[in-house]
Amino acid sequence: MKDLKKTQQILMTVFAGLLALTLIVVVLYETDILSAGRNTLDKNAEFMQLTIMELATLGCVVLALRLFKFKEIHQSLVNDKAPALLKFGMFRLMLLELPMLSNTLFYYMYMNTAFGYMAIILLICLPFVVPTMNRCIAETTEDDPV
Repeated sequence: MKDLKKTQQILMTVFAGLLALTLIVVVLYETDILSAGRNTLDKNAEFMQLTIMELATLGCVVLALRLFKFKEIHQSLVNDKAPALLKFGMFRLMLLELPMLSNTLFYYMYMNTAFGYMAIILLICLPFVVPTMNRCIAETTEDDPV
């Protein structure tokens, strides 16, 4: 139980840290400390990054929300508990929060609302993976994953 609590604290720190980093990016651009829209003329790069981020966002959302339902991963979580939860929980957080941060940066670089909407979609998914202690316990028990 002590290991599980430490794992939960690590996951919550990463969760909050990446969320705070994204918020800092928003504040820096919105207060004009960083200049927004500096890449608006490079339409080819914008199209490529938009296409890549659309595919990555879609794939990451589906994978992150279904990750702990996979039989092999669930068995690993039940058998190894804290080490498996740290590994797969960290992976799940990265699947959602890194594309959210990237989409936020691309939104301000290109001022293209599609990037902003994808970042918002990823933000909406975050409450489903918040690493609370109850969720950590539920995800490492023998019952079907939550």
